[in-house]
Amino acid sequence: MLGKIIEILENSVIVELSIDINQQPNLVNLHVVFENGNEKIIGEIVNINQSKMFVSIVGELKEHNFTPGVSSKPSFKSLVRMVRMDELETFLGRQQTVDGYTFFGFSNVYKNYKINVSVNDFFSNHFAILGNSGAGKSFTVSSIMQKLFLSRTDAPIGANIFIFDAYGEYTNAFKDLNKANSLIHYKTYTTNTHFSDTEVIKIPVWLLDVDDLALLLDVTTPNQLPIIEKTLKLVPILTGNSPDVIKHKNDIIARALEDILLSGHEATKIRDQVVAVLTKFNTEELNLEATIAQPGYVRTFKQCLLIDKMGKMQEMELIVDFVKGFIDDNLALGTAPEQAVYYTLNDLEQAMEFALISEGILKSDKVFDYANVLSVRLHSLANGEERAYFDYPEYISRTAYIQKLLTDPFSNSKCQIVNFNINYVDDRLAKVMTKILSKLLFNMAVENPTRGSMPFHIVIEEAHRYVQKDTDTEILGYNIFDRITKEGRKYGIILGLITQRPSELSDTAISQCSNFIILRTLHPKDLDYIKNMVPNVSQEVIVQLKSLKPGNCVAFGSAFKVPVFMYVEKPNPTPLSNNVDVNQLWYHYTQQQVTPSVLQEKIVPIERVENMESPI
Repeated sequence: MLGKIIEILENSVIVELSIDINQQPNLVNLHVVFENGNEKIIGEIVNINQSKMFVSIVGELKEHNFTPGVSSKPSFKSLVRMVRMDELETFLGRQQTVDGYTFFGFSNVYKNYKINVSVNDFFSNHFAILGNSGAGKSFTVSSIMQKLFLSRTDAPIGANIFIFDAYGEYTNAFKDLNKANSLIHYKTYTTNTHFSDTEVIKIPVWLLDVDDLALLLDVTTPNQLPIIEKTLKLVPILTGNSPDVIKHKNDIIARALEDILLSGHEATKIRDQVVAVLTKFNTEELNLEATIAQPGYVRTFKQCLLIDKMGKMQEMELIVDFVKGFIDDNLALGTAPEQAVYYTLNDLEQAMEFALISEGILKSDKVFDYANVLSVRLHSLANGEERAYFDYPEYISRTAYIQKLLTDPFSNSKCQIVNFNINYVDDRLAKVMTKILSKLLFNMAVENPTRGSMPFHIVIEEAHRYVQKDTDTEILGYNIFDRITKEGRKYGIILGLITQRPSELSDTAISQCSNFIILRTLHPKDLDYIKNMVPNVSQEVIVQLKSLKPGNCVAFGSAFKVPVFMYVEKPNPTPLSNNVDVNQLWYHYTQQQVTPSVLQEKIVPIERVENMESPI
């Protein structure tokens, strides 16, 4: 026996040692059993000195079944001994990687003890992998994924894992999975529009709804949402040049002109606004050169806008009658095509312009201030480099689009891992693209008639840059990542957050995670955040997080019956997350390194780095 209990304080037990501690190996983090007849209380040694041992209660063992938590406490007459192997397996798991389990790593406490984790308990719940830069997050993710796909004879061919790769690190780790198992396929998309070997991420514009466009156009007030709603109603109607499209355009322009003509403003202001509208919005029938016939003579619309010396527009009644001839009360937005149609950002921009004049942008300075900025942003998007990410070549439905994301273009086989390399766009666009694609997956999962039959896993690297405490809730009424973490599990959509700054994450998202793998963490704010936001983490664990070596972690949550100190093996191959070799670049310098032509050759997209030889 180790000794006798001398004090019980809440969840802690103090044991007076009866053994020579100097003859023992390090006992900290090992488990002990408080045994009293059939009652077995399991505890973890958290501190020890020459005479006393401090133990934290972690659970109870009954008939070879372990129950975590403090359901009961030991008595002073309990025998205190070290845990046996058969007892250890009840809460650390069996050593064989059997059906339903996957191998994560080795225990740091019990030498060579394999940590096998229930696939359901871990991957059916939201999870977070936290740790400082350099602590081994990318290696941990890569190692866990490689073992998930390769540690068993059967493979999770039904997996649908989408990784948002902030630095383009993971291709090197996963690209050869197919060589080890022909049923496993990996696919990557890039945001580098100058890299021809990898397909660029392209999101069909017609799959974007009001909320998606609000994020894309950086909406700052709910007052801007009706403009986007009107735009989306108009764009399928105004796309093309059919007679019905022309009728709709004429109707919208005419209604805007009628509002201006009957506004009661000064004639010069009315004329200027009418000219402005018809200069930008016109059709073959309704434009400044359109002819207005009267008995005996014909004049153009523009000629009818002349103002006399008294400041009057003499042909006002004539113009109003002409304009009213294009208004068709039988036309309505409800006459839009029943099926979604193909359209581009330019079509969307034109629809927004018509939406703005139909909402009376020229009549109200207030409306102009908050509405016109949307038009400017959409114009910049439609005519800038970022349009490449929304320039989809042909019509595709949402279901077919997601199915295509999950299909290997070479073998036409199902992909289990899809990597979105978002390294080549700024944080704002990367965040928007991540939200839009995640929302597409969420909506598909929610609308799936056989709920949960097609699980999606969304793994976000550098999650603190994208899963934040945004203003989405105030503007849209929700944040998509908060919604996924609150509602996603029942639909089979699971979020995995990988971050070095947990304190910058959305509180809702992190609080809904059920499993945590935490590597070395040093920042006091992050440590305090982990202590307050992560359930069932003790102060002892928080203290130990500061001194963990790279690749070492503490794992706990629904997949772990007790907190597990674990070493995750180095993945093979590794992700491209190594630090720059300053020593090599400084002290093995050659003139060739700075030759402009050589520099030009060295500047290549990250997807190609793994295939290159060292530049030195």
